[in-house]
Amino acid sequence: MLDVTDLHAYYGKSHILQGVTLSVGDNEVVSLLGRNGVGRSTTTMAIMGMVSAHGSVRLRGRELIGLPPHEVARQGIGIVPESRAIFPTLTVRENLLIGTKTKGQIGGQAGRWSEEATFEMFPNLKERADTAAGVLSGGEQQMLSICRTLMGNPDLVMIDEPTEGLAPQMVEQVGRLLTAIAAQGVSILLVEQKLQIAMRVSHRVLVMGHGRIVFTGTPAELTADEAIRREWLEV
Repeated sequence: MLDVTDLHAYYGKSHILQGVTLSVGDNEVVSLLGRNGVGRSTTTMAIMGMVSAHGSVRLRGRELIGLPPHEVARQGIGIVPESRAIFPTLTVRENLLIGTKTKGQIGGQAGRWSEEATFEMFPNLKERADTAAGVLSGGEQQMLSICRTLMGNPDLVMIDEPTEGLAPQMVEQVGRLLTAIAAQGVSILLVEQKLQIAMRVSHRVLVMGHGRIVFTGTPAELTADEAIRREWLEV
């Protein structure tokens, strides 16, 4: 599905991504772990074309480096930013419609995701469909941001820190939502700080340090590797 090879990115003179190589397979959930500031969010933005980068980013064999973000989205990648980036003065329903990829979809063209499908997955959004998104709770805004991205029917979605600042009950809901998304055949690259959630929903986990991938393996392999956890994850 997604193959990233020797990806480099800079902020000014700061070399943030220093040769990132990773892959996400069909129907696979891969979590990108690491301490704050190591380049995890920059990786997702570079893949999306939101940060100037060089190297290779291929989706189903097609090179994406150099494409603007809207073209990357059209190729089948969606992103849920850490900021959520909902439109607070628009209703829940209007936010969802903004996420559709084409006018045809807005008019009812069939796709993997629809307004009805997202409402079935998260009934709270249906109850508040005509409510301004700005008055939703933090957890509801996070669900809305994820569902809006799904409305574009991506083949792969990158989700940045979806549980940040959420209450434990809502964290569990997000975990269930991620599992449900993967069950619908959408690949996921998840940036997550909460190790418990990442280990539970992921097929593979990647650990990032100093702008590079320093570990790739299954959750069980990471659990068994105390040295990696101590050096790159634990405070």
